[in-house]
Amino acid sequence: MDFDVVIVGAGPSGLSAACRLMQQAHEAQRELSVCVVEKGSEVGAHILSGAVLETRALRELFPDWESRGAPLTTPVVSDDLYLLKDAESAQKLPNALVPKSMHNTGGAHDNYVISAGNLCRWLAEQAEELGVEIFPGFAAQESLHDDDGTVRGILVGDMGVAADGSEKSGHMPGMELRAKYTLFAEGARGHLGKRLIERFDLDEGRDPQHYALGFKELWDVPADQHVPGRVLHGSGWPLPNDTHGGWFLYHAENQQVVVGLIVDLSYDNPYLSPFDEFQRMKHHPVLKQHLEGGSRVSYGARAITKGGANSLPKMTFPGGLLIGCDAGTLNFAKIKGIHMAMKSGLVAAESVFEAFVGGDEGGQELSSFTTKWRNSWAWAELTESRSFGPAIHKYGTVKGGAYNFLDQLLGGKLPTVHDTTADHARMRHANEVTPIDYPKPDGKLSFDKASSVFLSNTNHEEDQPCHLRLTDPEIPVRVNLPEYAEPAQRYCPAGVYEIVEDDDGTPKFQINFQNCVHCKTCDIKDPAQNITWVAPEGGGGPNYPNM
Repeated sequence: MDFDVVIVGAGPSGLSAACRLMQQAHEAQRELSVCVVEKGSEVGAHILSGAVLETRALRELFPDWESRGAPLTTPVVSDDLYLLKDAESAQKLPNALVPKSMHNTGGAHDNYVISAGNLCRWLAEQAEELGVEIFPGFAAQESLHDDDGTVRGILVGDMGVAADGSEKSGHMPGMELRAKYTLFAEGARGHLGKRLIERFDLDEGRDPQHYALGFKELWDVPADQHVPGRVLHGSGWPLPNDTHGGWFLYHAENQQVVVGLIVDLSYDNPYLSPFDEFQRMKHHPVLKQHLEGGSRVSYGARAITKGGANSLPKMTFPGGLLIGCDAGTLNFAKIKGIHMAMKSGLVAAESVFEAFVGGDEGGQELSSFTTKWRNSWAWAELTESRSFGPAIHKYGTVKGGAYNFLDQLLGGKLPTVHDTTADHARMRHANEVTPIDYPKPDGKLSFDKASSVFLSNTNHEEDQPCHLRLTDPEIPVRVNLPEYAEPAQRYCPAGVYEIVEDDDGTPKFQINFQNCVHCKTCDIKDPAQNITWVAPEGGGGPNYPNM
């Protein structure tokens, strides 16, 4: 099938690009064919974010979003920041000491507590009304290239392939979706984006990309402890002093509270379990009071691309663009990525359409995108906070936070801080650290991985090739187990990886790929870089409701 533009991923960046492309086509009275491919079973199924949305990009795309019925009903009404000192005590930071990037009230732009998945479902409706074709349940497996390397579209994977590679009944072969331009909007650590960065050396001269693992739970809570629009952020306990991250708790609509923890994947202790850190965090009195008496209704986890301006790769290559979190446009200083992803999609759409109007038949490298992006408010946001993550990595949460506070106060005038060590390379050997003994979950505030994955509605057809590929199947037991106590058992938030013993007591690395919530942490954090995540059969994975 041939299109003018193919977009991989129905997230905020991809759908914003699709909508803006068709808006321009209608304004210019030009024919334009735009297709969005989404590996989730439906639009929004794989979308996971806190989320507090800054409406700046949405207003640019749809100034009349309110009358169109956009799912923004809960404006932020209060905004507090805490430092958890230990399991019982905390310090609330005075508003004057909170970095301006963390303010969600009283600024120039409105902020709303939203469901990112529902926002994407609404954006998909707007896109289809404009004439965009959206194909959910289809996973892009390969990018298509001319002999000279120019990107010419994507290959959608086969459906109905057995684990041994044979064709099952109902097998449907993959399809080539060819395009003049292809926009890759897969989200954090997109598997095609990763290959394109390597193929075109898009990260040359950049700092290594940095990531975090973000958790989120959705809770129904009693009415008397629910304040729609209340926003809390914090850091500190339970994470060790040398492990960076922060938590969030938002009062959303419909008597629901969302709670989550973001753990930087720069941590060095192989015994650390981000999932268990999140579970015990909820027992702190500052958070407990908002959840107690409620019931958990959904769970999810997802990697976050947080390197910022220092790590942002070149986003252009012949025949296509990397946009949104596939490139890494999230502003970690704000803990916000949706408005940034949307803006990258808008700039991409304007660059592509401008090329078409100029007679471009596709396959070029859109240098105009780089110029437009560098002149946008989104790039200004990223450059102003380019030291945020590296300063925390280098100086610690408190001193790094102080550096960033002063840097923001001075308008980004302090020397830029860099972090040139990749996250996976920070892992220390098991014999150099102390194992961590985590408390057992109580089933009221804290839970195990199995019950959590159940709430993510994750499902994969069991008889299909494993989508978690090992370059060397022996490395987990031969290298990672003796040197790092095989950390995949702990960094995976879904219990995908286990060390089990054969009948003779020989350790074996077991992959329960059916549990995979597509967070990509294994692809990022494995110290041997031996695990490659590829897209499974379309429609598989989590199915997040209202997340």
